[in-house]
Amino acid sequence: MAITPERAQSFAAEWIAAWNARDLPRVLSHYADDFEMSSPFIIEIAGEPSGRLQGKEPVRAYWQAALEKHPGLHFELLAVFTGASSIVLHYRRNFGKPAAEVFFFNEEGLVYRAAAHYAGN
Repeated sequence: MAITPERAQSFAAEWIAAWNARDLPRVLSHYADDFEMSSPFIIEIAGEPSGRLQGKEPVRAYWQAALEKHPGLHFELLAVFTGASSIVLHYRRNFGKPAAEVFFFNEEGLVYRAAAHYAGN
């Protein structure tokens, strides 16, 4: 699925708003049921040494634990980068540290793979 700059901006605004509302069902609505998520925090929070989780339920549990660990978590969108069938969101976490997340979209327009990257964890 080709991603237009408008679609990328719309996704970014909704994704940030869903996270800032702490609404996990809303966040998860952007993802395919069997999507893969990778993040260095999966190692720490979910105890998965590969840093990868597959499927909404394991990722939901990880994100719920992360929200409980960081109750004031808030994202500020800095930039949106549009690819052919992917986007990158560059954002700042409320404790000032930048992050970038890559999202790959399937034909239905849902994220099937995402990878989070953090500066200075």
